[in-house]
Amino acid sequence: MTRIRLHNTRTRRKEDFAPIDAKDVRMYVCGPTVYDRAHLGNARPVVVFDVLYRLLRHVYGVEHVTYVRNFTDVDDKINATALARKQAGAEGTLEQLVQARSDETIGWYLKDMDEVGAMRPNQMPRATEFIAQMIAMIEGLIAEGYAYEKEGHVLFRVREYNDYGKLSGRSVDDMIAGARVEVAPFKEDPMDFVLWKPSTDDLPGWDSPWGRGRPGWHIECSAMAHELLGDSFDIHGGGNDLMFPHHENEIAQSRCAHPEGEFAKVWLHNEMLQVEGKKMSKSLGNFFTVRDLLDKGVPGEVIRFVFLQTHYRKPMDWTSDKAKSAKDTLWNWRRMAQDVISSEVDPEVLEALADDLNTSKAVAVLHRLAKDGNAASLKASAQFLGLLTDELNWVHHLAPQSVLSQPILGRPTLQQFEKTKWEELLIGERAKAMATKDFKELDRLKALLLEAGVEVRMSKAGVELVPGPDFDAAKLESV
Repeated sequence: MTRIRLHNTRTRRKEDFAPIDAKDVRMYVCGPTVYDRAHLGNARPVVVFDVLYRLLRHVYGVEHVTYVRNFTDVDDKINATALARKQAGAEGTLEQLVQARSDETIGWYLKDMDEVGAMRPNQMPRATEFIAQMIAMIEGLIAEGYAYEKEGHVLFRVREYNDYGKLSGRSVDDMIAGARVEVAPFKEDPMDFVLWKPSTDDLPGWDSPWGRGRPGWHIECSAMAHELLGDSFDIHGGGNDLMFPHHENEIAQSRCAHPEGEFAKVWLHNEMLQVEGKKMSKSLGNFFTVRDLLDKGVPGEVIRFVFLQTHYRKPMDWTSDKAKSAKDTLWNWRRMAQDVISSEVDPEVLEALADDLNTSKAVAVLHRLAKDGNAASLKASAQFLGLLTDELNWVHHLAPQSVLSQPILGRPTLQQFEKTKWEELLIGERAKAMATKDFKELDRLKALLLEAGVEVRMSKAGVELVPGPDFDAAKLESV
């Protein structure tokens, strides 16, 4: 069996992965808060853990891996949108409008993640479906003295859990000094965090022993993970921005509520994403969603490929140059593999992924396979990484011999781009130019083709025209 090694954030070292039960490998990944479109940074952990999911399925068997990724559909931003709709005259209760907004946003999210080639997890629970389990967990924490109720709030006593801070490597006192903590009169300690909070009439809420209210963010994942994966499971993943406080709080409340279990055995965190070397932010004008890129003609496969070129534990810098290079590479690989039957995944690709998801090394192997002309192994290995699949095929036609016609990136297309006629025209113009030493017309035609995204290859043997991934036949319509 393939030996998988993963960097465990909890132990700060790379370890051999040994599942609790090889017949039931379980992974939980923190999913999105569904108040708006997923931005590009949201897509990175989706791709990272999709690769891990594929690897686990390959090693342990499709039927022996359970992947859970949640939706947080209890959030102030969702509430605000629903309240605005209600005030504008929308029909239904506030809870119904919240659900409608969540339904809409979840639909967007799933479609966008499909576009980047992510397999859907086995289970995608919504927080609102597990309110009863959250209430039960909170009741247990209060009964054991780990939590307390005051003024309709229920809070977790952080100092009652001695291992708090071990995941992020900071003491409680250091966290107080270096972090923004909410100071509130109902808190016994500044670091105590909310498990339940009261809801006013203009907010969604559920009945509980502490009055009508709604859960805090952290208890949601603990309750869902326990209900779906048990007291102990194999892998918990997410972005490193969740390490503190979210994952620290998850561990504390879960280990105290279910001391018989370990909660998550291995913790994996991906690094953050930048755009053109800077943190993505609306103020810098470099903030965009996955849908923004798709609508601008960047295929989802290109987004995925750019992500895979950087190891998940390193910061990922999205640049337009990387996107252009990725598109060109994928175009060439698809041309090479279009009529080829896949063979076996190259062992070096599998070895790279088993070594802490070293996707950058795996991509280097793909380049070698392409250079060597091993199209069958290239196709199989790329598809194992979620590339060159039929689902992500953004190149609908790959240049038939006599006619080059393809709707690329949603641009206007000229259905009949006469390749042979253009080649004959260039051959004739080249002969004239050689005789008259006047190359103006030949250069003009070549420039037109290049502008339209067609590579012009001229040699003693003749002329060959090869449309590239940016081919736009509309630019040749008036010629």
